[in-house]
Amino acid sequence: MATKLPSPPRVGMVSLGCPKALVDSERILTKLRASGYDMSPDYAGADVVLVNTCGFLDSAKEESLEAIGEAIAENGRVVVTGCMGKEAEVIRKRFPDVLAVTGPQQYEEVVAAVHEAAPPVPSPYIDLVPEAGLKLTPRHYSYVKISEGCNHRCAFCIIPSIRGDLMSRRPDAILREAEKLVAAGTKELLVISQDTSAYGLDLKHAAYPLKSGGEVRAHMTDLARELGKLGGADNRPWVRLHYVYPYPHVDQVIPLMAEGLVLPYLDIPFQHASPQVLKNMRRPAHGEKTLERIRSWRDICPDLAIRSTFIVGFPGETEEDFEMLLDWLDEA
Repeated sequence: MATKLPSPPRVGMVSLGCPKALVDSERILTKLRASGYDMSPDYAGADVVLVNTCGFLDSAKEESLEAIGEAIAENGRVVVTGCMGKEAEVIRKRFPDVLAVTGPQQYEEVVAAVHEAAPPVPSPYIDLVPEAGLKLTPRHYSYVKISEGCNHRCAFCIIPSIRGDLMSRRPDAILREAEKLVAAGTKELLVISQDTSAYGLDLKHAAYPLKSGGEVRAHMTDLARELGKLGGADNRPWVRLHYVYPYPHVDQVIPLMAEGLVLPYLDIPFQHASPQVLKNMRRPAHGEKTLERIRSWRDICPDLAIRSTFIVGFPGETEEDFEMLLDWLDEA
């Protein structure tokens, strides 16, 4: 008996604006085609329509709004992206039925929005890549990157110069990725970024809808809680948090560890304990207050393990500063 292959979802595209926007449209369609989508030349045959907008001039904005209106009238299922995507409130006020609005060059967010609106149909007969993607780690653990860049300007660190300021991924996209990894056999999710505690700050900790219902905020605590719930009671993954700054809201994660939703493990690069050295490093921390918080964390979760890194010999460090660090380590 012949196997009937599933019909892939079809995407229509309206591309407006300059050649740079046209290249963006090509990249988006390339990513969608690689995910198994077919392209539709008209509204009628499309499961979802992408409108890549221009926002350079008032006349271009009006043309973009007209194109969105036409796509909604002709098809009804519309995702908006491009330069005018930065004016999401204007678009949503005029067209509350749009499925998603993303800004320019946000390829991952656009693809995620299309996946949400018209999910790809997985088929082991034709897919060249497994649903969880290709991995370079063993099957039982996976790294999950939740953001790029960093807003801090520590004196010893070049990362912001290389990777720029903080740019967080949408929490619903992170959870979809993690869900696929767990379904494919991942037992441990290692959450990574340059500054995990700052996750979602650039998104103003906005809430995003979940496929299963409800919503999740772009916030470290909320994301950690949802990751810990994946897989159901019988197949929950370990969730391990890396590169956490000791911001006040880290206190909210410790009860999740006591509940068993998150591993009782924190990777916090304290770097030093001397107030003067920390000031020279431009680090947002103070040794004595950190000791108090570590004590309070262990009161809530006695099994808590803390991994850290420290820099000795930083320019200006005195023998007294070094001894202060050793005493701090003993106490901690």
